[in-house]
Amino acid sequence: MSTSLRQDIIEDIKTMLGDSLVDVELNPEDYTRSVNFAFDRYRQRAGNATEEAYMFLRLVYEQAEYILPDEIITVRSIFRRGIGETTGGTQLDPFALAYTNMYLLQAGSGGGYTAGLLTYELFYDFQKQAGRMFGRDINFTYNTATKKLSIVRKPTGGEEVLLWVYKYRSDDELLSDPFVKPWIRSYALSWAKQILGEGYSKFAATVGPQGGTTLKGEVLKTEALAMRQELELELTNYIDNSLPIGFVFIG
Repeated sequence: MSTSLRQDIIEDIKTMLGDSLVDVELNPEDYTRSVNFAFDRYRQRAGNATEEAYMFLRLVYEQAEYILPDEIITVRSIFRRGIGETTGGTQLDPFALAYTNMYLLQAGSGGGYTAGLLTYELFYDFQKQAGRMFGRDINFTYNTATKKLSIVRKPTGGEEVLLWVYKYRSDDELLSDPFVKPWIRSYALSWAKQILGEGYSKFAATVGPQGGTTLKGEVLKTEALAMRQELELELTNYIDNSLPIGFVFIG
């Protein structure tokens, strides 16, 4: 991801912790971990963290397993260009045949528009039936953890297929989203407070020339927990511009 976008978030967290006035005892990796925790939680809970997408995959001769990019969550469907494929790789593309069919292109002549639409409907049913018979549909399994796509067949040529997938939005995209960035920043701030509070709670007070200073580690941890609970509630109210859950009918 872009270093500048992540660094901007870290600088914001430092400012909100008062680092410009006093020395905050957090290491650079503590800030990085806090931001990572925020991203992990957001992707786990928010619908706006994912998106529908399409990607092309070129099949290799007799290779049934493929490793997809890490951002791919699941594969919904695989589309082929044609109905089927012969050993030599020749495809029958019904879309190309339909567009070259003069009867469909000139539906207003001869049989009229109704006949043209009827022909298209019949041709569409033929396409589905031929696809089932000649291997248009590809059965597959996808492992979300290993990102392994397993096709239940051995490809016979270098065919390129289209994958309909769900994927994570990139870190850059999330930090550029005006609805998501404030939530990520606030959640990361809560974890920075949590880490700082854990360190302070190891010691009740520090000894100094004027009698020492009491460390408020438990107070920081309590504030951090309250912040996260409030931020979790904001996600249920779709403050990040996620789409609400649709109606569920139980028969």
